[in-house]
Amino acid sequence: MDRMFRVLAFWTGIFAVMFYLGDMNKTALLFLGQTGFFLIVGFLNLTERMYVYLFAAYLTVFFCGYSYWTTFMVTPGAGH
Repeated sequence: MDRMFRVLAFWTGIFAVMFYLGDMNKTALLFLGQTGFFLIVGFLNLTERMYVYLFAAYLTVFFCGYSYWTTFMVTPGAGH
């Protein structure tokens, strides 16, 4: 399970680089922070149950933040 967190760190790092190259600096920093989190957690050698709990907590925070953003911050009809 620790290897999967390192894989997540790799992919979020790739996304951070791509966002940076696309001049999306705030998103690149967000993904860089996620990369650091996943990389640190990937080397902690925790039990598999704890890794599942950490991933569940990560998903809960993400879904709450995403739901808040799409409900209160996105202006309806603002797309091109």
